Amino acid sequence: MEKITTIGLDIAKQVFQVHGVDTTGATVVRRKLRRDDIAEFFKALPPCLIGIEACATGHHWGRVLMALGHEVRLMPASYVKPYVKRQKNDATDAEAICEAVTRPTMRFVPVKSEEQQSVLMLHRVRELLIRQRTMLVNALRGHLAEFGIVTRQGVAGVGMLIAFVEDKAHDLIPPLARAALLPLIGQLREVHEKVSEMDRQIHAWHRSSELSRRLETIPRIGPITASAIAATVTDASLFKSGRQLAAWIGLVPRQNSSGGKARLGRISKQGDPYLRRLLVVGAHAVLRFSRKGKAAPTLWATELLAKKPYDVVAVALANKMARIVWALMTTGRRFEASTTA
Repeated sequence: MEKITTIGLDIAKQVFQVHGVDTTGATVVRRKLRRDDIAEFFKALPPCLIGIEACATGHHWGRVLMALGHEVRLMPASYVKPYVKRQKNDATDAEAICEAVTRPTMRFVPVKSEEQQSVLMLHRVRELLIRQRTMLVNALRGHLAEFGIVTRQGVAGVGMLIAFVEDKAHDLIPPLARAALLPLIGQLREVHEKVSEMDRQIHAWHRSSELSRRLETIPRIGPITASAIAATVTDASLFKSGRQLAAWIGLVPRQNSSGGKARLGRISKQGDPYLRRLLVVGAHAVLRFSRKGKAAPTLWATELLAKKPYDVVAVALANKMARIVWALMTTGRRFEASTTA
């Protein structure tokens, strides 16, 4: 067998497909492997370049194969798809991965560490619990509205509804309805406690991370956003500029340009939707408090508000925050307000 130099590995739950080529590009190996046979197979091979699609388990297998001495490169699945020839199956997918990983213009995803994946898992679980809490609150409001009971929005209004349901001194709520709503209230309190626990764990990791603490020095970025960025953006030097990082997050207009004429539309919404949402929410908070006179926005944002819609200015401000994030991550410095006045 010729020496294998490049391998395309199509990963799955149980059955993996391997496509290997030599220095001339000729196919040397093309076979299926069970999950338990992966480590033994690659342990017997000399160090080579292995391409894997970036997915939920891609980082785990990247760490496993790197520990065996191989060079592993993860690629977005959308960038591998153009190399698939005709019918899609595991064999053609592995062949396409093997072809794509050798392209000089291919963009790769750094392999995340277990710590980074753990922090991101905290954020994902927190988001899931917040969605469940919102569902419970909406259900409680909707059920009580059927009896004509409506309170103000927000946390204060939810507290009033809970106290109203638990107060048995009135008869505005039928006994059967109260019995049905009490489990919702118990579950709502339990979910709220879990969200608070997740917040404490995220803040603890944030305090232990030097990068996350530096990102927090940027106005409009708090511990949640800083820790999410620090865990998601493994290597900021892969982006040549802050503009590229903002584009990867999806905070730049989508282009449909042709014939030398630039046509720009809505934001592209590429990259990580969670980071984009956090940055846009932070920008909205700045603009909202500036309208109420509780905070002074930048002169740049103030001038932009005079001629652009509110949401457009919020996205533009989030874009600027992403560029500042890139500058701090690549230079190792802290935010200095005097240099951006």
